[in-house]
Amino acid sequence: MAKLERCLVGGTFDRFHDGHKELLLTALEVAELVEVWITNDVMSAAKSPFLQSFEDRREAILSWADERITTHVLEDKLGPAPIRKDCDSIICTPETLSNCQSINEIRLKNGLTPLEIIEVSHSLDEAGGIISSTRIRAGLIDKNGKQWLKESDRSKTYLFHKGLDSELKEPAGELFCGPEDSPEVAMSAAMENIAPGGLIAVGDVSVETLLDMGVTPDIGLVDGMTKRSELAEKVDLSSFDVLLSATNPAGEITPSLIESINAALHNDQSTCIEVDGEEDLAPIIVHLLAPLGTNVIYGQPGKGVVLRITNLAAKDECRSLLSRFEVGN
Repeated sequence: MAKLERCLVGGTFDRFHDGHKELLLTALEVAELVEVWITNDVMSAAKSPFLQSFEDRREAILSWADERITTHVLEDKLGPAPIRKDCDSIICTPETLSNCQSINEIRLKNGLTPLEIIEVSHSLDEAGGIISSTRIRAGLIDKNGKQWLKESDRSKTYLFHKGLDSELKEPAGELFCGPEDSPEVAMSAAMENIAPGGLIAVGDVSVETLLDMGVTPDIGLVDGMTKRSELAEKVDLSSFDVLLSATNPAGEITPSLIESINAALHNDQSTCIEVDGEEDLAPIIVHLLAPLGTNVIYGQPGKGVVLRITNLAAKDECRSLLSRFEVGN
């Protein structure tokens, strides 16, 4: 069958992933030329504050594509397809099929030949869900459709070993310095740099400092300890809507801790997890399970406060770290 001449495809193309690649590869199979129309920053901002910029989304496509693909700015829902005379096809996934049908209805009214519609099934991730930018932003999967923390891995106990000690002692994020006896100094600086996403505080001092500042984090984790010593007075947790508990001995990441973090992330109310044991390693699991754009704050003894915003790089690093833990019986 002869190839079509020019195929149009429109979309946001945030976090360019395997589903996007499959869509464009199919377009290249059926057409000589493919035009990719990418929503502009105004349209994408209305969809989500966590979408990448237009230029970042365009660059991700161009760095993967060959010369048969060109990129363009999409400024409205239908783009140029209703009036273009030099294209003969349009490609879509099931949820955008109705847009393509609307475009053809307009083309008929304009005296133009309808575009051939090529519908491509969704690519599925390893858990059977759809590989989508939404699921990537939600922190569920990476761009290849792999889960950051598989369900089967959430029932395992992970044991820290000394080979990771120096790596974990380094601040994994931006360090905001301040005097140890006035933790609000460093915390205030960190709060000026948070992203629009949720706020998770790990450690009694971090949680208490935020509460004293009048800020209740979306999620807090406390263990009644500071610098491995028991606190003389427990943090007042009455500001939180929900209290959860987890058992997590020092140097371990347990199913109990993983389950409680996952439950807190799926809870719309402010939640504090009281850990029987130690919460020092909790940020690894928080980053793996949290949506992109989540602010994770924890104390750096003797230095100040560390803020790390969950992104794909943070998730990659935490997955790599966890893979180097020993797995207990």
